[in-house]
Amino acid sequence: MTLPNDMTAIAISAPGGPDVLIPVRRPLPELAPNDVLIRVAAAGVNGPDLAQRRGHYAPPPGASPLPGLEVAGEIVALGQAVDSWRVGDRVMALTNGGGYAEYVAVPQGQVLPIPGGWSMVEAASLPETWFTVTQTLVMRAGLEPGMSVLVHGAAGGIGGATIQICAILGARAIALVSTEDKADYCKTLGAAAAINRTSENIAERVLELTESRGADRVLDLVGGALTAVNIEASARGGHIVQVSTLEGATATVSLRAMMAKDLTLSGSTLRPQSAATKAAIAARIRADFLPALSAPGWTKPDLATYRLDQARDAHAELESRGHRGKLVLVTAFGAGETKS
Repeated sequence: MTLPNDMTAIAISAPGGPDVLIPVRRPLPELAPNDVLIRVAAAGVNGPDLAQRRGHYAPPPGASPLPGLEVAGEIVALGQAVDSWRVGDRVMALTNGGGYAEYVAVPQGQVLPIPGGWSMVEAASLPETWFTVTQTLVMRAGLEPGMSVLVHGAAGGIGGATIQICAILGARAIALVSTEDKADYCKTLGAAAAINRTSENIAERVLELTESRGADRVLDLVGGALTAVNIEASARGGHIVQVSTLEGATATVSLRAMMAKDLTLSGSTLRPQSAATKAAIAARIRADFLPALSAPGWTKPDLATYRLDQARDAHAELESRGHRGKLVLVTAFGAGETKS
């Protein structure tokens, strides 16, 4: 196909609320030798996008200043050193930025095939969350079969990915939610149990559900005061994985309690990781999780779609924290690809 000279993209005009997201015309991205150019069908909307829009999550050096960390679409051009992909391949990818656009350049190691039975629009909901959980909970925290995992924000994108990764690996996810509707949704994804954080004592319920052992792993997006709750709910030798701080970037905790339980608390962000690290995560997803995602009858996350030029509406919805599943921006190219 003949590529256009420019494209529609969504830019951040200044740090602020959703209204600072504006449609712009930009030249197509230039390709580095190891990059592929993807014609974007859809781009997922995630918490780091909100942080970048507010001015709290700057792109790493050399990355696109445009928001958008995951896409799915079709490869339309290859860098000189690309040897893993061909023009015409339908793929999903973790980007380093620039996903809110009609075209994006992505290092080839961060690209994965779309799972069988998934449309491009559906697949755009996967990379950022599955890369994050694979890196932090699986590769770093050593998730193993038989473990119990307390999952904060379980009905959202990260939470849903965590539940399903636990199911694939034979771990037991305990979903922490705010409504019974979200509890039911998490159980459809494979959660073994759910705790309503608005009406139940979290630590007491975790201990009840684990025969007084506690959670072997905790995946937390909230932070703040809940950090102390995580420590109380953890099993001896447990590992608390901090992937966001939606309700507080600081916490007062008992170091003695952590020492007594031999706990680990780790935190990281995905975007600044090296290309080699991201490629290693992609390889782990391809080997361990893509076969399950492609299986007949696999339960996909709930999906809410918006046009690319409705990015501000999608951000407002994500900030409300009333949604479940994932929010996705759909380009004109992806408009006919909503369902598999």
